[in-house]
Amino acid sequence: MKNELLIASAGAGKTTLFVKKALACSDSVLITTFTEENEREIRKKFTELNNGVIPPNVTIQTWFSFLIEHGAKPYQGKLTNKRINGLFLVNEKSGLKYRGKYPVYFSEDEIDNHYFTSDYQIYSDKLSKFAVKCNEKSNGYVIVRISALFQNIFIDEVQDMAGYDLVFIKLLLETDSVIRMAGDPRQVTYHTHFSSKYKKYYEGKIQEFVLNECKQLECLIDTDALKGSWRNNQTICDFANKLFPEHPQCESLQKKKTDHDGVFFVAEKDTEKYLEKYLPMQLRYDRRTKKINPKYEVKNFGESKGATYDRVLIYPTKKMLDWVLKNEKIDSFEVKCKFYVAVTRAKFSVAIVCKNNDKSDVLPIY
Repeated sequence: MKNELLIASAGAGKTTLFVKKALACSDSVLITTFTEENEREIRKKFTELNNGVIPPNVTIQTWFSFLIEHGAKPYQGKLTNKRINGLFLVNEKSGLKYRGKYPVYFSEDEIDNHYFTSDYQIYSDKLSKFAVKCNEKSNGYVIVRISALFQNIFIDEVQDMAGYDLVFIKLLLETDSVIRMAGDPRQVTYHTHFSSKYKKYYEGKIQEFVLNECKQLECLIDTDALKGSWRNNQTICDFANKLFPEHPQCESLQKKKTDHDGVFFVAEKDTEKYLEKYLPMQLRYDRRTKKINPKYEVKNFGESKGATYDRVLIYPTKKMLDWVLKNEKIDSFEVKCKFYVAVTRAKFSVAIVCKNNDKSDVLPIY
């Protein structure tokens, strides 16, 4: 089969695999991924594997950049006579008309207000829908053009795609281009929009989407090629596996040892000493997280996706800490995914900040 979906573990080397396959292509290649962090990692991997050069036949773009340039703008005139003025990122449903007892939103027939801000930036959660509608109005020429431009399309972090993104991916699978997708269903930290379209596949269920909605199309699903981690040591793999016991358990392929390996608690009073000694990357849930040490670098959990660090220091939410200390279930899929991402950024050690009076026989306390 020419198309494939690779179900990957964290640190399994999907970026390396994609770059090697792209370098083997003599015709045109698009590699697209959801986060800017992962786009940088892809560019970095090309320079590592190809003598510092990204080949001229290879285009690397984030998913939003790709959709604006090739999905929305070429045939935008089919829906509007105004010019798209960039992207407006949203973290909730866009196009609010007014808020009464319940919020009321502009209908899709009200083009200017449904898809765009007042200065005609397109809402990020409506971008793939706009591209799909442009394709419908142009008798499929949006997709025909993309397939003509790119004979090989690699879609990384595909687990973050939702709603009309999935519609767009299905349309690409119907073309003559070779479509390769990779993702880890445990790393759903972003959703591209809030549409009710294909809502049952929201929680990382890209494999189920391909099986159920694309069964008439050629697409091989491979759950074996990328199931081991070249990043995390076995202790970190074992800890991360407990967050998603229903998924295939990841095994470490990384055998390097250091003088500080494993998963630990660090009391709040000892974080300064720990940071000074081991220089871990500080990871927090979001900017509201308190007691971060400003003298050392910090990233949000979601922002860190795609990155690798020797060591991380995690500032957990209460739900995360209760799961570790008391084995209390994390009932939020998003929280569980973000914790998984944070833990699996580290090669050698994961330290989790706990209260000064916390006692535990679950993990050693630094």
